[in-house]
Amino acid sequence: MRSSFYFCCVTLVVLALIEVCTGAGLKLNFYCKTCPQFEKIVKNITWSRVASDPRMGAKLLRVHYHDCFVRGCDASLLLDSTSTNVAEKEARPNLSVLGFDVIDDIKTRLEEECPETVSCADIVALAARDAVSFQYKRPMWKVWTGRRDGNISLATEANNDNLPSASSNFTTLRQLFARKGLSVMDLVALSGAHTIGVSHCGVLGRRLFNFTGKGDVDPSIEPSYAEILRTKCSSPTRETTIDMDPESSLSFDSHYYRILNQKKGLFQSDAALLNNPISAKLTKLLQRPNVFFTYFARSMRHMGAIDVLTGKDGEIRKQCRVPNA
Repeated sequence: MRSSFYFCCVTLVVLALIEVCTGAGLKLNFYCKTCPQFEKIVKNITWSRVASDPRMGAKLLRVHYHDCFVRGCDASLLLDSTSTNVAEKEARPNLSVLGFDVIDDIKTRLEEECPETVSCADIVALAARDAVSFQYKRPMWKVWTGRRDGNISLATEANNDNLPSASSNFTTLRQLFARKGLSVMDLVALSGAHTIGVSHCGVLGRRLFNFTGKGDVDPSIEPSYAEILRTKCSSPTRETTIDMDPESSLSFDSHYYRILNQKKGLFQSDAALLNNPISAKLTKLLQRPNVFFTYFARSMRHMGAIDVLTGKDGEIRKQCRVPNA
């Protein structure tokens, strides 16, 4: 049994290492001639911001997720609302998304270095990678670039049909990811992003206090962990936060899968991964750090290629918050 499991692990890792996923029109070092300082500028500003705010890694990673799942990775999430349009960032699932100011700072510097050259969508993708990589002082995955920016952003599209919900069951998650061209492996690997960052008691209310409408707790939560959460959220304030990965919320690692298999996943969508035999096995496999890093890197490349605009599609925004005139 152990030998077959080991063989499975090795096989999966080898397959991941030889796979190439670029997304149509994307490539490595897209700006090597037009803006050779692009990656250095993004890294320096991002690392500086993460150094002063250890939560910034989770924030910028979330910006990338929420952008790519609506209209693809086109920086539509960054656009501000106007008098005639309510933009994605105003939709309820995006009200707690933070880190836009970092993207603004990077864009301002890049416009000085190489005007009207680097897309906001590529900045988002690279900043997410660099924010997570700060801990290790090396890039944790390669980022293919060449995305262009969209100019449409609709709050109505940032809904449960596009963005995964904390209360989603496995069937819903699998269908949503499949519509984006992502596999069950991608679903499980990308869920590992919950190893960093925090949430709020408001997201957990039903799960902790009224799961079936009878004042009960979701039985999929480990009882002692549920009691800890109930105590913290019994009289929550606006500032009350809950670590998504107990004991490891500032470290990007595979600890999430360990606590998940102890029934300490914070969200229903976390616990749902244990309800399918394939995804449940993958949560055990990804407890191994090297396997997790390999598959997370692969799945981030998959996600970063969702419905990208390239070539002459879209535009290169001068400012990330507004379309070009």
